[in-house]
Amino acid sequence: MSYPLLLTGSILLFALYIWGMYNRLVVLKNRIDEAWSGIKVQLTRRADLIPNLVNTVKGYAKHEKQVFEDVTKARSQLMSAGSVSEVQKAQSGMTAALKSLFAVAEAYPQLRASENFQQLQKELSDTEDKIAYSRQFYNSNVLSYNSQLQQFPTTVLAGMFHFTSKDYFQMDEKKEEPVAVSFE
Repeated sequence: MSYPLLLTGSILLFALYIWGMYNRLVVLKNRIDEAWSGIKVQLTRRADLIPNLVNTVKGYAKHEKQVFEDVTKARSQLMSAGSVSEVQKAQSGMTAALKSLFAVAEAYPQLRASENFQQLQKELSDTEDKIAYSRQFYNSNVLSYNSQLQQFPTTVLAGMFHFTSKDYFQMDEKKEEPVAVSFE
């Protein structure tokens, strides 16, 4: 085999290897974007349930104005959050506001017995589970992507093409318990 042919073959193999690394990073980055979209869908679903829940509780507890304002403000912050850190902060505020709302609801037995309220509780509980799953899926994709970025020689290629590590979606340690939606 001649030297020029060997050199050409080596260059071609190297180019294919670089191409494969680049494409792998693109796939991992797109998976993170897809997972983030899933989180946003579930957070939007949760936020869409909030007005119904507030209106149901309002019918029974008209004098709890501050609680309703806090929930509305938390929902607004969650809907306008863009980055992972903004969503994390808004998520914490929403969890605290919902806990206050459910604490108010505990004082009204007729409300807890309401079929509408029970249905909203169930939907909110299901949504909380979906948010937890979406968060886990997102963080798993971030782990794969960040791990790939840190491996040699991918780290060199990543730097050349401006691939940067992604943040995990984490909740405050104190706030990781699901929102309590049972009043039995």
